[in-house]
Parts: sequence; structure tokens; C-alpha cells
Amino acid sequence: MAWLLLGSGCGGESPRRAQVQDLRGDADAGAQLYATYCASCHGAGGKADGPVAATLEPRPANHTDAAYIGSLSDEYLYGVISRGGAAMGKSPLMAPWGGVVNEEGIRDLIAFIRKL
Repeated sequence: MAWLLLGSGCGGESPRRAQVQDLRGDADAGAQLYATYCASCHGAGGKADGPVAATLEPRPANHTDAAYIGSLSDEYLYGVISRGGAAMGKSPLMAPWGGVVNEEGIRDLIAFIRKL
């Protein structure tokens, strides 16, 4: 199934769950990608306690904060991961991973983050 990201949730718009388009993939595959690309800042367990986190201001998002992560749509998470924080009105320290991680990998990362 192909996903076309149009409209709300793709830009700096509200990240609320009411706009959800399910972009989740395989959480197990996402865990491997998370360990490679995300854990240095967000921590291996997603608690924003990676080895680089203490040097960052603002601090990375805590992916174990169910209330916060649960309030974000998959579209919004896809945008932050693929386009980076600055593109989504967040910290410019959050790198855009869309040139490194393909669409399926980003969906897998979303599934893993939701699992945390």
C-alpha cells in the first residue's frame, strides 16, 4: 500500500491525533533503526537519555511519555523523522533522516516509538 502525505500533519500544522493516517510499520525492524539512528540522543529505551542528550538544548523528546507521544499523529512523527525538527517547528537539532532512512524504515520507526 502506498502512502501519500498531503494536507494536515505534513507541515508545521497541529500534530493532534485527530489527523491520524496510520503510517506504522514493523516495530521490530524499527527497533534496529532506532538503535542505529535515534538512541544516541533519545536513548536506547527512548527516555531522552542517550549519550548526546545532555549536550542538547532543548533536550530530545522522551518517547516513553505516553501522553505526549499519544497526542502526536503518525503523519506528524513521519514529518519530524523525515524532514527534521526545524521543518516541523521543533528543534533544528533533530536531524532530517528522510535522506538516510527510506519510507518503510520511517514507518517502522513510528511503530517502534508507539511501542515504547
